[in-house]
Amino acid sequence: MNTSLNISLSSAVLLAVAFWLTLVKDVSTFQPDFAEPIINISVAIGRDATFTCHVRHLGGYRVGWVKANTKAIQAIHEQVITHNPRVTVSHADLNTWNLHIKSVMEEDRGGYMCQLNTDPMKSQIGYLDVVIPPDFITEDTSSDVIVPEGSSVKLTCRAKGYPEPVVTWRREDGTEIVLKDSAGTKQLVTSYRGEVLKLVKISRSEMGSYLCIASNGVPPSVSKRISLSIHFHPVIQVPNQLVGAPLGTDVSIECLVEASPKSINYWVKDTGEMIVSSPKYQVQDIPKSLYETKMTMTVRAIQKEDMGSYRCIAKNSLGEVDSSIRLYEIPQPNRKVYSPKYGTDQNDIVKPGGNGDKSSKPKLTYPTDDEEQQYGGSAEDFEDMIDSMQPHQHHHHHSHQQQHPYGSRPTSRSPFGSMDHPNSINGRNGNGNGGGTSSNSNNKNLIPLMNDIATRKPFVIPPGRAGDGSLEGSNAAGQRITTELLGLWRSVLVLLGTSWYAIHRQRH
Repeated sequence: MNTSLNISLSSAVLLAVAFWLTLVKDVSTFQPDFAEPIINISVAIGRDATFTCHVRHLGGYRVGWVKANTKAIQAIHEQVITHNPRVTVSHADLNTWNLHIKSVMEEDRGGYMCQLNTDPMKSQIGYLDVVIPPDFITEDTSSDVIVPEGSSVKLTCRAKGYPEPVVTWRREDGTEIVLKDSAGTKQLVTSYRGEVLKLVKISRSEMGSYLCIASNGVPPSVSKRISLSIHFHPVIQVPNQLVGAPLGTDVSIECLVEASPKSINYWVKDTGEMIVSSPKYQVQDIPKSLYETKMTMTVRAIQKEDMGSYRCIAKNSLGEVDSSIRLYEIPQPNRKVYSPKYGTDQNDIVKPGGNGDKSSKPKLTYPTDDEEQQYGGSAEDFEDMIDSMQPHQHHHHHSHQQQHPYGSRPTSRSPFGSMDHPNSINGRNGNGNGGGTSSNSNNKNLIPLMNDIATRKPFVIPPGRAGDGSLEGSNAAGQRITTELLGLWRSVLVLLGTSWYAIHRQRH
């Protein structure tokens, strides 16, 4: 009996232990755990940030949020513990728990821990990175700079932000930055990286606006414009110091001015009169760059009194400079050229004996002395004249058999290629051949011919303009002068020959 009772008690104890072990196993199997890790967050300052903690089998356990670096409790389950009004919590179900931080600040940066109050405690961490876009530190950044030419200058741009910004320099107009080392070696770059840009022995070409740009990958990047002004004494360049134009035309003169600060520019005539825009004058200043200006002045319908010197003057706070341009008259480009021909014009040679009258005398007319014509008589004209006179003296009875030299030579040998050039002497008689007149007629024709030659202007050299193919400044000038001198020499020969012939006739 006792034995049976003991067996029964032992069986009950074993069953109780087995049940207890099974219960402990089931409880251990359904303890809370994290379903996935917390994602790190990077947000710009002022934005909102949210951490999410995913839990499974939470059961009766609670979820808490702790700031990792300060150990400050943010919230437990649905209750916010911190006094930070920007922190809140929420959950969609027992598996998803959220920590919200509104308008994050730089001090919010760090790790945030999601905890489960198990034994031992379970936790995981997510990190909040608060990035800050770049901004300039005003007190450490240069403002606009004014320096004299040839000096050195440092341009500084210091920026803050997170991550630390990188500062890059560029010129606003896109031109290159001139860098010089201690030895004076130049290096041209389109951009320069660094907070301080040092410019050594600057020249006027480096004047302008420089941009410093700060960036750190967090939009937006920022830039600052720094104006660099370089002051120097005015300088004037004159492309043409001697300008010519015909009367009645418009002519423009110009001066190129370089000055900084910008100069006051004006024109003065040689009489001391300041020239301003009017119906007679047009005055303009055309900016070419920050320090370059083109001064132009147009004189309309220039007259004799407009000729002379004009001064362009530039003046700024550092000094004054001027330059002179001389305006002179050149002849009109359309000059009259005579074309010798038979006719009744005052410059024509009238053909004698037109009505068959063999006693008529040749009539020679010439251009007026005030017109510029080169003397075109040739040595062959002199020979022809002598040949035409000799038959009259010695072989008059053979005139019906011998042909006058002009009968076989219908064209003149003058350079102009016409039969009778206005300045040539061909010694024609009245009937066009050698046998139509007596020796007395020749003597009568000879006297006015000699007087006319003696009183004629030999030639006039018309002036020209440099670079337009006329006498002045061209290779053809020498050739033309040589031709005119030869024509003068031939005319002298004609005069001497006719004089000798007249004396010879009087002796015989």
